[in-house]
Amino acid sequence: MRTILVPTDFSSQAGYALSLAAQIARQNDSKILLLHVVENYSAVNTVSVTGDMTPSNFTDDIYTIKLIETSKKHLEEAANDPLYSGVVIDTKIQVGNPYGSISSEVTENDVDLIVMGTTGVSGLDEVLIGSNTEKVVRHSKCPVLTVKNPVELDSLKEIVFATNFAEENKELIENLKKLQKTLDAKLNLLKVNTPNNFNVDRDTRKDINNYIEKYSLENYTVNIYNALDEEDGIIFFAEDINADLIAMGTHGRTGFLHLISGSIAEDVVNHASRPVWTYKVK
Repeated sequence: MRTILVPTDFSSQAGYALSLAAQIARQNDSKILLLHVVENYSAVNTVSVTGDMTPSNFTDDIYTIKLIETSKKHLEEAANDPLYSGVVIDTKIQVGNPYGSISSEVTENDVDLIVMGTTGVSGLDEVLIGSNTEKVVRHSKCPVLTVKNPVELDSLKEIVFATNFAEENKELIENLKKLQKTLDAKLNLLKVNTPNNFNVDRDTRKDINNYIEKYSLENYTVNIYNALDEEDGIIFFAEDINADLIAMGTHGRTGFLHLISGSIAEDVVNHASRPVWTYKVK
């Protein structure tokens, strides 16, 4: 893991994300790209930490310039915080659309992981939370880790992975196993039975055996949980076993009603109090 992207709106939740990203960076000898986006609907421009701006059509917009200057100071303060000593933190300001800016940075810098703070559905509609978080979760080309509260990396020892025990995308499983290895964690495989998607034990046991053998999983438990819908089942099970992290795949689509659909992953990100790791199935 070489590059971790941390989008920030300078909120408390964004601070929690940076703290966790720094812990991950130390463990993996990675660098952090700390990104702030100043929203501007007429132009998309980039400003480096030195304050140099590309020619643009908002040069005379004093308000935007003031925001850039203030943001630059906040980024420098964060990057130079003694809490992150020894971690390489590059800072960047973009002017434009938050989701589009994040996506371009992922591609341009070959980002391996995005760590984002979010307040969920009850949070303020600020620059990099709410709908922007949902878009990143739904479409990101790399894994996304969202956090709502302070997290210590060495406390993430119990992962809940939501699955229907059908064939998975190979890259999803590979990235999940990398996550498990990085955290030295136990994997709690979870299938949620719902009234509209109920499977009998005989069929489920067969699927489980094939799944475990095919993907060569280690240090895992197998769990079946009955709930009215998948989202509640995932969140309630994680609460019941006091899990530290929820992991899910997303197809990058909305309205696709099965376990690893984008809409369910986004709902879990919004409503779960625990950190949520998502990976887009290509």
